[in-house]
Amino acid sequence: MLKKHSQFFESLLLLTDIVLLSLSWVTSYYLRFYSNLVPVYKGIPSFSLYLSLLILIIPIWVFVFKGFGLYEPKRTSPRVKEVFDLVRACTLSILVLISITFLVRQYQFSRGVFIYFWVINIFMFVLSRAVFREVLRYLRRKGFNLRHVLIIGAGDLGQKLADRIKRHPELGLRVVGFLTRHPEKVGKVTKRKKILGLYDDVREVVRDNEIDQVIIAMPLDESLRLGIILKLLEDEMVDIRVVPDLYQFIILRGGVETLDGLPIISLSDSPLYGWNMIFKRTFDIVASVPAIIVLSPLMVLIGTIIKVTSPGPILYNQERMGFDGRVFNIYKFRSMKMGAEDETGPVWASEDDPRRTKFGALLRKTSLDELPQLFNVLKGEMSLVGPRPERPRLIDDLKKDVPKYMFRHKMKAGMTGWAQVNGWRGNTSIEKRVEYDLYYIENWSITLDIKIMYLTLWKGFIDKNGY
Repeated sequence: MLKKHSQFFESLLLLTDIVLLSLSWVTSYYLRFYSNLVPVYKGIPSFSLYLSLLILIIPIWVFVFKGFGLYEPKRTSPRVKEVFDLVRACTLSILVLISITFLVRQYQFSRGVFIYFWVINIFMFVLSRAVFREVLRYLRRKGFNLRHVLIIGAGDLGQKLADRIKRHPELGLRVVGFLTRHPEKVGKVTKRKKILGLYDDVREVVRDNEIDQVIIAMPLDESLRLGIILKLLEDEMVDIRVVPDLYQFIILRGGVETLDGLPIISLSDSPLYGWNMIFKRTFDIVASVPAIIVLSPLMVLIGTIIKVTSPGPILYNQERMGFDGRVFNIYKFRSMKMGAEDETGPVWASEDDPRRTKFGALLRKTSLDELPQLFNVLKGEMSLVGPRPERPRLIDDLKKDVPKYMFRHKMKAGMTGWAQVNGWRGNTSIEKRVEYDLYYIENWSITLDIKIMYLTLWKGFIDKNGY
């Protein structure tokens, strides 16, 4: 019955897409030739000619959309991925359509119509999918369109999985119960779900409870039984998924990739790859260039005061470790006396640090000494937002004493960061700073970067620990 429901919703989605395609194409025609947005010089072409092109448009779009998996169930996939897939599918489809119509020399279709069609297409498909998914979420929360799930493994991993499923009712998954290897636990209730039997009872339990999906969540020491369970399920019409007992080893942004059909589990990874890297770099350039222009009079004033009030250069270059452990020279306005570390070597700044100049104390308190790092951002050595970079010689000690410290370098170093806007800067807990930095990397998005920049400006640059 549930598979019939799934096919029903897929068919409904397909019919909706066909209607939207037709509506988008007709709207594009009228916008181009009747809206006066762009003057028409060669006369208005026949509407029936453009309407007949739907015979070609609908199969192309349906074929491409199926190729991108846009008619498959999306219960657990991220919504952002679906939006990207829609944009890619619409773009590929319009390029195929343009290529085919270009070969038809008898008539030249309007490029304006194609452009309108591409934009309207993306907007309407993204909007319709969002509405469609929200309706499904509502129905699933009300108990409709559910898939019955059996979890094989009643240990910590199975319990964690049941908790995650419970927190997301919009997925339409309902845990029926667990299977275990311990006979004494059969019949007991855990997480309000009953332990229905042993691993070897999987076939009978699936049939008796009309199970749609089996999720295997066994501990690593029981993985040898996986083959036996799969053998018992080979004649059952259920979806089978495996949650490997590796979550305890996942450090940062863990996930699963495929290499020519072979799954590869990542235990630690950086968010800076592909489009993410392009988006973040573009954001840094677009934001840092105006900031440099606007703040240049202030930087000139600060440089002049430094030159007048203390001997030595205006800027101070210092080695810092950034993305992927690469060392670069960070730019700062000089706030300390010349030769400040000749006797002490690299040490942390402290309150009432005698090495500072009088004006340098003000610069560090207000964080204005960091302004030249906008040029580090422009060069690509830093980002506007990210974990604050530290000196390599200090890192040698920190990585020995602070767990996971080096994973901060999975993200490009920043002028400000999640740890800083939450008060963890200066002479504060290194452990908490690392905790907040890793949270930022794990949850990174352009939206989070904008939020951190806003908080940096809203809370101001003055900090009691800024010395």
